[in-house]
Amino acid sequence: MTTQKDPSNLFAGRGSLASRIQLGKEARRKVSRSQLAICKIDKRDPMSLLEASNVGRVPELIPIRFGRMLADPFSFYRGAAPLMAFDLSRLPRTDVVVQLGGDAHLANFGLFASPERRVLFGPNDFDETLPGPFDWDLRRLAASFVIAARERGFAASDQGNIVRRLCETFRQRIAEFSTMDTLDVWYYQFKSASMLAIADSAEERKKELAVIDKARLQSSRSVASHATERVNGKLRIRELPPLVYHIPLQNKREHKQYDDMIRRFFADYRLTLPDDRRALFDRYELVDVAIRVVGIGSVGTRCYEALFIADGECPLFLQLKEARASVLEGYLPVSEYPNHGQRVVNGQRLLQSASDIFLGWSKMHHTGNDFYVRQLRDMKGAFDFTTFDLADLAEYAVSCGTALAQSMAKAGDPALIGGYVGKSAAFDEAIIRFALAYAEQNEADWTVLKAAVKSGRIQATRE
Repeated sequence: MTTQKDPSNLFAGRGSLASRIQLGKEARRKVSRSQLAICKIDKRDPMSLLEASNVGRVPELIPIRFGRMLADPFSFYRGAAPLMAFDLSRLPRTDVVVQLGGDAHLANFGLFASPERRVLFGPNDFDETLPGPFDWDLRRLAASFVIAARERGFAASDQGNIVRRLCETFRQRIAEFSTMDTLDVWYYQFKSASMLAIADSAEERKKELAVIDKARLQSSRSVASHATERVNGKLRIRELPPLVYHIPLQNKREHKQYDDMIRRFFADYRLTLPDDRRALFDRYELVDVAIRVVGIGSVGTRCYEALFIADGECPLFLQLKEARASVLEGYLPVSEYPNHGQRVVNGQRLLQSASDIFLGWSKMHHTGNDFYVRQLRDMKGAFDFTTFDLADLAEYAVSCGTALAQSMAKAGDPALIGGYVGKSAAFDEAIIRFALAYAEQNEADWTVLKAAVKSGRIQATRE
């Protein structure tokens, strides 16, 4: 088997394909596939767990976090990764370890750019990445499909069938990756064209193509066209309080301290880039930094956007996102990296088929907070699953199942995973039962949040 500390151990002394598949089958002796259906959640206070995850967040932003989670069960689920990590840690899990994304719900998959400017599809959020049982990501993703389907009013049988498509796709793709040349697995990219090929109808292809075409237009230049303004003749990030704003600085001394802090941050960040990317980064001059409130689960963590200019007119927007300890670290071996930004960056590089050319990490030394850095909205695209019909959601499950299988095949041993999941529908049925049950649990927890807000225990701000 393997340890949970280092997923690269999966490849130490690799045997034949057949022997590795057999190791995966033997892992069922400890935790059978049917045991993954178990969703018996012991009595716990969901609000206490969520409140504990607020430690270290910006206090005045916490009500926005809960306000966003209050919107509907899926929004709650997006912000409740700490709660599900707690639950999964107390349920049966496999010993088949890979690099997890850590927060694999369907809204954390989407379009992104390769360095060659191809539009790819796959996981695009790695704040919680950590080595762990492969089934944790799959179970979180499956439950998210059920929750999304419930909100669309689809019957329980249809919810189960969507998860079945997800799991069938995952099993089939893992089996295919296990027989591929190792380099071919590493080079494999799930392109937007592959998504279009999955579409069952011309109408579906048309809708997907519209999202893909929109993503192609996303760049630092397009962001600058609507997110900047001229102030005293200088280009500055446009404020949109309370979501985008500048830190109020009272005097020259505060301005100098802030400027020194930011410039030291980027000097350290620069050293995490490969030499060729440093040469590119050095062409840009920093002109402005603002605070940005992002996401649902991330609200309250520190996030900035930075505007750089090259040649007097070429913009580059970078996002600086705080990297805290993964929500999984309370239940799995902690990260081996000294900076959580480095944990996120290395997890992303391992799990994505191609990553942002400006991906790196640094630390705000005056506070000790870790950060990772990437381009802001560079060819990013998201599908509006709130408008999906049943066929749309099932097709999206196929895309997500393919992307997740590719990530795990790249980061782990697909033969080992394939041996565990097997060729029959036993694994699929277990995950379906779990996902249906956990969607019920999620809705019950969302109800607890609503009651906590109504009672005044929790403050929630509607934006």
